[in-house]
Amino acid sequence: MPSHDNAYKLIFSHPTMVEDLLRGFVHEEWVNKLDFRTLEKASGSYVSDDLRDREDDIIWRVKQRGEWIYIYLLIEFQSSNDPWMALRIMVYVGLLYQDLIKRKEVSTPSKLPPVFPVVIYNGEVPWTAQRDVADLIESLSGGLDAYRPSIRYHVLDEGRVTDLAEDNTVSDVIRLETGPDTEQLQRVIAALTRRLNSPENTELRRALTVWINRVVLKRLIPGTELPKVNELKEIETMLAERVVTWTENWKREGMQQGMQQGIQQGMQQGMQQGERVLLARLLQRRFGPLSPAIHARLEDATPEQIEQWADNILDATSLEAVFTTH
Repeated sequence: MPSHDNAYKLIFSHPTMVEDLLRGFVHEEWVNKLDFRTLEKASGSYVSDDLRDREDDIIWRVKQRGEWIYIYLLIEFQSSNDPWMALRIMVYVGLLYQDLIKRKEVSTPSKLPPVFPVVIYNGEVPWTAQRDVADLIESLSGGLDAYRPSIRYHVLDEGRVTDLAEDNTVSDVIRLETGPDTEQLQRVIAALTRRLNSPENTELRRALTVWINRVVLKRLIPGTELPKVNELKEIETMLAERVVTWTENWKREGMQQGMQQGIQQGMQQGMQQGERVLLARLLQRRFGPLSPAIHARLEDATPEQIEQWADNILDATSLEAVFTTH
């Protein structure tokens, strides 16, 4: 879904989201050594030799313990399982390194900076793709394995996260992404409003507002005309005013749909029972009184069997022949 991906990319274009992503969902020692005050967005516009743009990549860098050791976050957005993701990551990281060298951000004697690739996944089924490109390459004996490349990526599988960090903006985004009810929606938006109240988070609040209004609310309340809002506080106020009305409408629509389904189901069941009764009368008229076993067989029959047996009456010379499959 391009609009969903674009909204996510806009959200993760803010340092608060990247810091909360690392602190809340990457439980590794190196994260604790990062100086998040130095977190800054790096250029995501680089072109490979065959002129394929990678302008949509979101790349950040941050210092580690005062040294300019760059850590780039390459964030990919997926809504379905991609079995070749590890290969894609290897290509993207290679393009990134190539661009750093071309722009002379890495001098000749220096080593390349480490890259931490992250895949944010929101699909319905669990993420099962291999996470290391080495696992996609056939293993051969005789020393050839030494030349097999290896690069891993980290996955944030939103639908399978069981321990969401508290006071964390990414956690709240996941709560909204995984289909909250209206009460939880109100609580999460209120928490986001309080946490992101400072002026430096103004653009992030607006990005979240756009995503909630265009993606979350449209999924939660489809077909409802939503007013244009620019701030999380406005969504919070709108929900407080309208959630009761929406809930009543949902209940009313649910009752109407239930009644319609009940009527349709009752009509269908009545027609099927009528066909059974008619078939029993025809059998009795043709072959005489029916045994309890035959009546039970008619009651347990599917609509397709009733139809077939009714057709068989025309040519059957005995009761047993009616129930014979031709």
